[in-house]
Amino acid sequence: MSNDISQKDKKDWEKFIKSKEKVTNKDTGDLRVRATKTKTIDLHGYTLEGANKVINQFITKAYENGVSKLIVVTGKGIHSQNEKDPYVSKDLSILKYSVPEFIEKNDYLMNMIREITDAKIEDGGSGAFYIFLKRKKL
Repeated sequence: MSNDISQKDKKDWEKFIKSKEKVTNKDTGDLRVRATKTKTIDLHGYTLEGANKVINQFITKAYENGVSKLIVVTGKGIHSQNEKDPYVSKDLSILKYSVPEFIEKNDYLMNMIREITDAKIEDGGSGAFYIFLKRKKL
């Protein structure tokens, strides 16, 4: 490794020294950074109507309490009783697709939501999703 400093590094350092930008003290942390509050709800066993009602209340309460991340577990639908209804596809779970659709079509809920994404495998994978909430306006 060379001890020589490149011209680009010198310019970057001079620019940084002249700027008024503050560097966060990594030992004390930046108190303005919001800690990620996470809540989880498991919708296994709910009917579609019941799940939509509960998710509406869950999102609203989480938003009011300053929660920033929600994990919604819907399941994959493999134990669903859909096979008893000839008009329902056996390949689709009811809650897995219907709950996110309910949320996305609900303007009241979407005003509180920043993003909806697929969950990581450790949080339920394809049987779950994340909801990232906006900060509550004071």
